[in-house]
Amino acid sequence: MEAENGDLLRPLTLKQYHISEDYGFVLREPLEDLPPYYQPWMEIAKNVTELIYSHSLRTRVHEMPLLETELLQDHRELRLAHLALSIITMGYVWQEGENDTVKVLPRNLAVPYWCVSNKLGLPPILTHADAVLANWKRKDHPHSEINMENLELLFTLPGGTSVHGFFMVTLLVELAAVPGIKAIPQAINGVNQGDVTTVTEALKSISLALDDMVEALKLMHDYVEPSVFYGIMRIYLSGWKDNPSMADGLVYEGVQEEPLEYSGGSAAQSSLLHCFDELLGVKHEGSSGAFLMRMRSHYMLPAHTHFVQHISRCRPSLRDFVLELGDEVLDSAYKHCVARLVAMRNYHINLVARFITQPASHAKKLRLSGVDADEENSAITQAPSALETRGTGGSGIMSFLKTVRDRTRALSDSPSAQPIGAEGAQRHSTAGVPKKAPAEASFLSWLTSKIWSQ
Repeated sequence: MEAENGDLLRPLTLKQYHISEDYGFVLREPLEDLPPYYQPWMEIAKNVTELIYSHSLRTRVHEMPLLETELLQDHRELRLAHLALSIITMGYVWQEGENDTVKVLPRNLAVPYWCVSNKLGLPPILTHADAVLANWKRKDHPHSEINMENLELLFTLPGGTSVHGFFMVTLLVELAAVPGIKAIPQAINGVNQGDVTTVTEALKSISLALDDMVEALKLMHDYVEPSVFYGIMRIYLSGWKDNPSMADGLVYEGVQEEPLEYSGGSAAQSSLLHCFDELLGVKHEGSSGAFLMRMRSHYMLPAHTHFVQHISRCRPSLRDFVLELGDEVLDSAYKHCVARLVAMRNYHINLVARFITQPASHAKKLRLSGVDADEENSAITQAPSALETRGTGGSGIMSFLKTVRDRTRALSDSPSAQPIGAEGAQRHSTAGVPKKAPAEASFLSWLTSKIWSQ
């Protein structure tokens, strides 16, 4: 306990958790190829879409040699290998849609996939860390500007240009958040030093970053076609947990005999909002909280998970600091930051309505009408019925997003709107007594008491 508290008192840096000052959680300049020994993987992964459309991907996988993974030592090599094997796996499982899934992932794919996953600390399924954070390259030279016109995917899936749009817009959201991620250590270190100005400026940076994330998200409307996303793409991002199409999970041959269950891709696998939630003091409970904790614990790179955990363990918390000092400017910056996080989540809900809820309703009407779909509606009718009300990660998507939004909004009126434990309850029982910020000379004793009382 003493060692852990000592670590929390030391200045926090992004470098401690392998987070880039320039790219945030995004992998800087991902590798584009693996050593020649691994070309059987690369050749299949680069042609997954064509192999799916020709119904020959499963045959090609069965012919693939069983390769050892010991030659993969560098982190970027492991990330590329995991991405390639993930793309192959999603195509293999979903090649024939929801009505002809597989029960077993063959040994020559499952065993190396499992080994690479264990080395990285990621699950053996396509995650946000693969499809978004490590699946990009610049069209031009390495130092050229990063924008939609200058980005390419390393690997793609069925869905044409909408696949590129979906993953690359999500990448730009990650990059838009970088100033906000950089401000997190600034805020935490400012709290530990009792520096109101530093904390206030950090909150302002996070607010601006949240607005920039929304602006990046708006590009979805320009680069992703809702019917294609809903009808074609989503199934290839789906997992084998909480999915009626694969209720029994998937056996990883050569790994274990019993089937395993893993959630598909989800925005909840991004570390961004987990970080902002923990910093601001948003507490998620019930099934929504359990789902978010599962995404955090099992579907992020371990270093990124540990960064979120560090934020959650910091004492005093940012929210306690705001309450204790009663500084008007600081309180205003905090509330504004919470409001921008609510706005971000509201916009996400609107996107889900356009890209999932509305197409789902339209697809259901077409299916019940019994009328053959015309060319305009052909994509939407290909959607698996099992995903009509669920996210690819397995959550009941709209109820989940609204619950998470409402828990955030509960902090909008006052930092003390959510329960904060026995210490907080005792403090607020004297809410009618005017409080002053601790004097500079006594701040260290106040800070120390907060830490060691945990």
